[in-house]
Formats: sequence, structure tokens, C-alpha cells
Amino acid sequence: MSFVLAIVGRPNVGKSTLFNRLVGKKLALVDDQPGVTRDLREGAARLGDLRFTVIDTAGLEDATDDSLQGRMRRLSERAVEMADAVLFLIDARAGITPNDTLFGDILRRSGKPVILAANKAEGRAGEAGYFEAYNLGLGEPIGLSAEHGEGMAELAVVLQDLIEGVDERLEEAETDIDVDVDAEDEERRITPSRPLQIAIVGRPNAGKSTLINKIIGEDRLLTGPEAGITRDAISVPFTWDGTPMRIFDTAGMRRKAKIQEKLEKMSVADGLRAVKFAEVVVVLLDAAIPFETQDLRIADLAEREGRAVVLAVNKWDLEDEKQDKLKALKEMFELHLPQLRGAPLITVSAKTGKGLDRLQAAILKAHDVWNRRVTTAQLNRWLAAMIEAHPPPAPSGRRIRLRYMTQAKTRPPGFVVMCSQPDKLPESYSRYLVNGLRDDFDMPGTPIRLWMRSQADQNPFKDRKKSIPSRLTKHVRKGETKKS
Repeated sequence: MSFVLAIVGRPNVGKSTLFNRLVGKKLALVDDQPGVTRDLREGAARLGDLRFTVIDTAGLEDATDDSLQGRMRRLSERAVEMADAVLFLIDARAGITPNDTLFGDILRRSGKPVILAANKAEGRAGEAGYFEAYNLGLGEPIGLSAEHGEGMAELAVVLQDLIEGVDERLEEAETDIDVDVDAEDEERRITPSRPLQIAIVGRPNAGKSTLINKIIGEDRLLTGPEAGITRDAISVPFTWDGTPMRIFDTAGMRRKAKIQEKLEKMSVADGLRAVKFAEVVVVLLDAAIPFETQDLRIADLAEREGRAVVLAVNKWDLEDEKQDKLKALKEMFELHLPQLRGAPLITVSAKTGKGLDRLQAAILKAHDVWNRRVTTAQLNRWLAAMIEAHPPPAPSGRRIRLRYMTQAKTRPPGFVVMCSQPDKLPESYSRYLVNGLRDDFDMPGTPIRLWMRSQADQNPFKDRKKSIPSRLTKHVRKGETKKS
């Protein structure tokens, strides 16, 4: 457990830029237009010798109703409650606005330590706004430039005393935390320091954020009827029935032709990165319109990236004829996604929480299969039986011989078959072997990689040209050799 600092302020004052500078990575989306950030994003910050957790929040606006801005404000206020201290950021070039004064009063009454910082204070353009910040009554402001890194040393000095005070209170609690880390263990072990990475992906308004809120049991992510609320790929650490996990909420992915705005392109790219770093990808479908073209593309993307895939059908509580609908879903799944044959198809309701236990079991099983390893002896006995049942073809009258098989990797499972004429083995025979691996070694749904290799590829001298022995070279005259 570490010191937590929440960055709050009006829209477009540079909160996400400062967040990225503190964590040392471009994790939060940054754009010139206001209101880019909507959810809470946590990151491990580093400032000199200080180590702490920083939270990027949505821009504070004067709205308390159930509008999108009102919901964003309530989420930011919740971040203030979670934090040990608050960094109140204003725009030095814009000066103090009525909203700055309003939110300054709210933060003063919160009882949390407040650090006042005037961003964009570099140059003479920010001088007036910097001195005007004294009127907020929150003490001496720190002049910052989140974009250029100015003022970070002053911020570190102020944070030093706050962090030391919190660390003293947490010292006893931290001694009770037991983290089991075995760096030398080659097998993937799920521990608090290495949680299971899960990405929730799907089309806009499929219910991804609502599902995550129901799983973790709190309103951690911004939700609502509007499509496309989520913009950043937000990661949320939690423990699900004793299993440490980190779950990524991603922006809804529309068809590429419909994506015009720069911000949406950035959001989708952020979601694609989350898929690449995940171990299990949950493709969330809408029960009313499942397996649309974009759903199929998203599922195929997860398979091509080599991730374990679980398909979840949301809004199941709205279906009347559940048995008939489920039968139709399974038929559509087998028809449209043969490359994921056997992957779990789970029906859930993010609103009521029904089906979440089955979803958790499916995620853990998919992860276990994704990490499965088969011994070489088992594979070669299996390969001999497969060849006997269905021999490989004989192009030009020469039979292709499959001599040896071994597993080269896991995550996902990858196998190498040593054979003659690998370039002439048809794709249909490779599919025959892959499907056999799925059925006989209980690896449903997970991507399987199969590589055909020639034994000649293992010969280090195969590309070396033959040379005349040195004892003969001196006798070479006009293309003739003399006997020695």
C-alpha cells in the first residue's frame, strides 16, 4: 500500500499531461479538446526518490445531476475520498475562474491535504495567473509546466513531508502483507505482484464498464446509456474469489470506416494495446445483436494476437426465450468463428450480476489451457496415431514424412513438427492436426500455433558452398587438376 495522490481540476488544465510525466509513460490520452479523460486512471508515479500512486481524474464541472458531466464529477469526488492528498491544478494562462473558486472551497472542506499548482506557468504568459492563485486561500501555489517538466523539484519537496507522514502510519500494515514471488519458477503463477491480466473488449454500448463495476462490486468506472463513454483503456486491480487479477476496460471498437475523429482513433489504439498485453480477452457481445461483423473482427483480432478468448453475451436478463436464443448463439458461433472452436460462450447480465460465477470459471480455465504443456513422448505417440488414421499426402508421388513433434512454447501453445517437404504440406492437413490437438489434449478455444520444419533447416552447413581441398588448389591450371 502506497501514498495516493489525486490530480483534480477543471477540464483541459493539463491533468493527464502531468499524470503521464509522473508515471514516465504516455498512459493517459492527451488532446487539445477539453473533457478527454472520463474515468479514473491509476499509475505508479516516480518523482526523484519518491514512489507513490497517482490518480488522473475527469475535469471538474459545475454539474450535480445525472448528466454525463455530473457522473464524471461524482467519480472525481470519489477519487478525492480515495486519496491521501489532492493536487489541485489550475491553468495559469487562463487565470482563476468561478469554477476554480467553487472547487477550491469544496477541496478545503474535504479535510484532505491540498497542493495547489498552477500549470502552464512557463514564460511571462502565466505570471498573472500564478499570482492570482493566492486568492484561492490554499496556500502558496507551485508553478508548473507539465509539458516541459518545470517545477517538478518544487512539487517533490512538498510531497516529501506528506508521503513520510503517511508511510509512518502504514508501516505496521505493510508488514502483514505476504507476497509470494518465485522469479525462478518458469510456470506462470498468479500472485498479487503478477495478477492475471484480463481485457474486456467489444462494440460501443455492449456494457463493458457496467460489467467490470459489477465484478469488482463498486462504481469504479463511468457508465451510462450514451455509447462511447469509455475512452482510455483503464486497468483496475482486484481480487476475484481469491484470485488476484487486473482487468482492463477498453473503448468500444467501431468499424474502421466509421472512425473519423482523432480522439476515437487514439481510444481504439489504446484498446488494441490492452489486448496485446492481456492474457485472457473477454469479447463482450450484446444479446440483442450478437455476432455482427465488428464482433467477429474483434474476436479474430484476439485470436491472431494469441490470447486466450472467452465470449460473453451480455444483457441476458432481457431475453425471453433463453433456450432457443442460446441454441441459436452456439450455432452462429460455430459458423462464424471456427478458429475459436470450443471457446467458452457464457451468458451474463452486467446489470443483475447473474452468470458472473460462470464467467470467472471460464476465464480461469481459458488461462489454464493457454498455459498448458504436453510432454514430447505424449506428442509423438499421438502423432503416430494421427498419421496412421490419416496419412499425409504424397505430392509428385513422394510421401511427406512427419518424423518428430515437440512443444516449443506456451501462452499460446505452439508446436513444431519435423518433416520432409514442409512447404508442400497442405493447410488442410495442418488444420487436421490442430483440431486433433484440441480434442485429444483438452485445449478448446485457445489459439494453437503449429510450425512445420524440415530437418535440413537444422543443418548449420546447408548454405555453405563446397570448396576444392587446399592441397589441390595450387594444381588448378586452366580448369584442370593434376593428381598429387
